[in-house]
Amino acid sequence: MAEILPLLTLLALTVAVALGWRWRHARSAERQRHRAEDALKHMFEEEYRGRRASISSLAGVLRIPASDVVTLVGRMQAQSLLAIQGQTVDLTPDGEKLALQVVRAHRLLERYFADEARLPLTSVHAAAERGEHSLSPAAANRLSAAMGHPTHDPHGDPIPTREGAVAPPAGTPVTAWPREQMGRIVHLEDEPELSFAQIVAAGLRVGQFVRIVDVTAERVTLTDGESEYRLAPAVAANVFLTPAATETWPEQTVRLSDLTDHAVAEVVGLDEACQGFSRRRLMDLGFTDGARIRPFLKTFAGDPRAYEVRGTLIALRRDQAAHVLVRPVATDTPPETRP
Repeated sequence: MAEILPLLTLLALTVAVALGWRWRHARSAERQRHRAEDALKHMFEEEYRGRRASISSLAGVLRIPASDVVTLVGRMQAQSLLAIQGQTVDLTPDGEKLALQVVRAHRLLERYFADEARLPLTSVHAAAERGEHSLSPAAANRLSAAMGHPTHDPHGDPIPTREGAVAPPAGTPVTAWPREQMGRIVHLEDEPELSFAQIVAAGLRVGQFVRIVDVTAERVTLTDGESEYRLAPAVAANVFLTPAATETWPEQTVRLSDLTDHAVAEVVGLDEACQGFSRRRLMDLGFTDGARIRPFLKTFAGDPRAYEVRGTLIALRRDQAAHVLVRPVATDTPPETRP
């Protein structure tokens, strides 16, 4: 027995070393895969905006030395994912296909985290970065179907379809927008993070209608007719607009959150900023075109608020009700009262 114990100890040590090596090897392979996918995503986003990725831009995004980037792109070139031309790199068809899968996963997760998990808008990008590498194409398709196949992420970026189609960039930066012309926000650039945090803190959102009222060397001032938003020009350049006529609604249309007490209205539609689970849930609850609606109960703070739609009382937060567009209608029926 005494002779066997050293052998058992040696065997256990050998197994532990082997398992540890395999675990480290697996972690290293996974880290390399994530880094390669991050590189492909950066290259796609650069090409999408009419630019070209480079060794230096990849080093900045991946936060690794340029020498490591050279090793990485060499390995990816051997896998036919990219082509190296001097200091710049371009996606191959195979690389673009994989890049679109990663971008689709990332933007679907951003939509999910914003609508379902209700993370702050400044946090959804980092959360999606952590989950995008684990979301397979099949899982991404299931998530998209569950959310009603959203077309854009919370920042206004188009979500690639399962076939790999992606809409072209839309919008003009505020800094190049004609003064006093009404526009609709269609995209908020989420990088750099500090600029995006300032945009969100100011209260600007995708789908909002704004116009420029003043421009100085220090500030660009926007208004939506009720509030003013002041941004430094470098920050304002990350807000993109399209002509307001791209989304039109019948006259007298207001947001449900602004409907007066006991008024009767009919649903005109949901604004484009309402996507994913939020849009599907509102439609399942009966907030569809033509549905009659009437506000009822209101809490002391005014939020949430109860509405009657299709014979059912439903409570919505103000930010949810703001996505529902309604048109007040005349009625001879006196307002109902409920305890």
